[in-house]
Amino acid sequence: MKLKTDHVGDIAIVRVGEGRLMYPLLSEFAGAVTSLITAGEKKVIIDLSGVGYVDSATIGCFMDLYRQVSAAGGALKLAGVQKRVETMLTMTGAQNFIEVHPDERSAVSSFGG
Repeated sequence: MKLKTDHVGDIAIVRVGEGRLMYPLLSEFAGAVTSLITAGEKKVIIDLSGVGYVDSATIGCFMDLYRQVSAAGGALKLAGVQKRVETMLTMTGAQNFIEVHPDERSAVSSFGG
């Protein structure tokens, strides 16, 4: 899976380089983000600007990662969400929990940094 993690200050940015984020890629994706949280990252942005499709399992995965970060006292935000992905987030109600930002810059500044 194409996944790259960068840092802007104390914010971890996970860039997903796949057009479709769904099974069987979810396990590797979730493992990568979980290891960041376990390592103490409290501010996590998932950059989905290249992702045009997610399924309900992906939304469930986002919610699980959101719960993990929240339990650790941090925050998880999504950036660069395309319309089709945004529709899935809205249909499932996930956007009521996970902040969605139009681009990475606005997600980074939402942390106050």
